[in-house]
Parts: sequence; C-alpha cells; structure tokens
Amino acid sequence: MTDHRIAFWNLENLFAPEGFPDREPWIARSMASDLTGWTEELFNRKISQLTTIISQIGGSGPDVLGVCEVENRFVLDELTASLNAATTGRTYGVVHADNTFDRRGIDTAFVYDTTRFEVDPEAVFSHFVMRRTGTRDITQVTFTDSDGNEFVALANHWPSRSGGAIQSAGFRATAGETLAYWHERTREVRGADIPIIALGDLNDDPWDPSVLYNANASRERGDTERAQSARFHNLSWDYLRNDAVDHRGGERAIDGTLYYRNNGNVFDQILVNRSLLRGERGLTVIDETAGIEMIPAMVDHRVSHGPIRFGLPDGEPEENVNQDGFSDHFPVSVVIRTG
Repeated sequence: MTDHRIAFWNLENLFAPEGFPDREPWIARSMASDLTGWTEELFNRKISQLTTIISQIGGSGPDVLGVCEVENRFVLDELTASLNAATTGRTYGVVHADNTFDRRGIDTAFVYDTTRFEVDPEAVFSHFVMRRTGTRDITQVTFTDSDGNEFVALANHWPSRSGGAIQSAGFRATAGETLAYWHERTREVRGADIPIIALGDLNDDPWDPSVLYNANASRERGDTERAQSARFHNLSWDYLRNDAVDHRGGERAIDGTLYYRNNGNVFDQILVNRSLLRGERGLTVIDETAGIEMIPAMVDHRVSHGPIRFGLPDGEPEENVNQDGFSDHFPVSVVIRTG
C-alpha cells in the first residue's frame, strides 16, 4: 500500500525577470508596467519562498503538484531546480504544454516526482478555454506509478471574474463545459473506470453553476458513486464541512483558499471521479485527507487568516512587493492510495 499526495497551487504571477530574452514580444508589451522592477533578485526570492511552502506539503513535498499562473517552461525549470536542492529524496520534473494565447501569457502545468511516476508524452494535452479577450488552458496528463497504476490529472485555471462575477460567469461556464467534455472523452477512450482527478483555481465556488452543472461536480459522494455518466465528486466541500481546519493539525480555521477584500472564497478545488471513489483500478482517494495546506508561515492574521502575497512590482517594488510573501492562494491537496 502506497500513498500519493496530489496537490494544486496557484503560484500568483510567476513571471521570469524583467527583460527575459525569450519572453513573447506581445507579453513583454502587455506586462511591461507590472514587470517594471521585477529583477532577477526578486524573481529568485519568489522561487525561494514558493520552495519553502511546496517542500512542506504533505510533510515532505507532494508527489504531484498542479500549478497555474506560470509564465513559461523557464520559470518551472527554475522552481524544480530549487525544489530538488531543498527536498530530500525528491527529483522533480515538469509537464508543461505551452499556452501563449492567454492575454497575460500564464499557463497551467504539473510538477511531479520522477522517482515515483512516469508520464507518457503522447498523453499530454492542452485544452483551450476560449473567450473574446484570450484563453485559459486545462493541462491533461496521464501519470503511471511504479506499480503500473494509472490516473489522469487535469490542471485547471478558469477565466477570472474581471468585469464582474455575473458579467464573466459565461466564460467559467464554458470552462466547466470544456472540463466535462474531456472527462467524457477520456472515459470513452480509456474506459469508464479510468481514475480521473481534476484540480485547479476555478474562480468560482463549489456551489456556483459552472462547477455544479457545467463541470457536473456534485457535493454528494453517493451521486458520483452511482453515476454511469461522467460525474465528479467535489472534495472541496470537505474543506467547509471540516470548518476548513488545516488537515495537518496546524493553526486555526480559515474560510477559503484565497481572500478578496477580506472575504474568503473556495476557488481552489479537487474533483474526483467514480473510479477513484470506489478504487476500481487499484487507486482510491482518501476523502478525509482533502484540505487546505495552511502552512503557518504563509498565514496573514491581519487579513482574516488569508495567505500572504508576494506581489508584482508595477514599477514600485518597494511598495508592491512583500519579499516575505508567497501567493494570494493557499495550496490544496489530497491523498490517493494504492492497493
């Protein structure tokens, strides 16, 4: 019996330093103001801060980590190099399908322990979520552990609420439909019992229509266990049922995975299919391990116990960057068990 810790974290604007030579020209233009003063020193500090948190997830770092808001492969390689230097017995690799079409050039990707998993490069897909002002992507990867157990993971970053939650809701409905479509297509190609986990920053709460109806992600475990169609069980409801207490036994409860104007939202979610609930192919999700990774160092007690942001300089790094910060989101994680 082996436990695999699967996690997700929005890394909040992990861009390469200002003047990065391989940056897409249109990204350099669109982000010029935000990245003014984003020096190599600040970038390296941000990498170091992220490393201190990631290496603590699950006690010794996750086995698989989905991420979003990363600019390109360069920043992912820098992050994994830092992680490999900081963690004992871990050798992390990257799965990244470059998406240069987002209006800010930010991607989803996976970081994974290459000593525990293999990835089939022919089974890596980037599913675009189209909108008028750009796209967001869903990265789909098939992981195989040392015992030959396979599962499909999808890293999500759904369109933001910019312009208003109601006005932008249709974009997230499209993202939910995109996820649901590829859930169904994967079952058709790989079999209805293929284990599937979808993680990400959905920019909606678990009770919003884009999650409930478009992505077909239910609160009730039994609905998914009995379903013959492509349905997810949304483990993020457990964060609420457990009063959002850190499942590692850390500090006091929180109300969300991120905070906006001191109000918590549960945008960072973990969805699993029937196979993982029932252990149909040798892998079973352990529901009670699902939770918010509220590492004490990143908790801002001045802002309703939300995460401490690192920020971007926007021309004024001394005002807009907190070098002791991390991200505007907490990580989330869950255990999948073999046997």
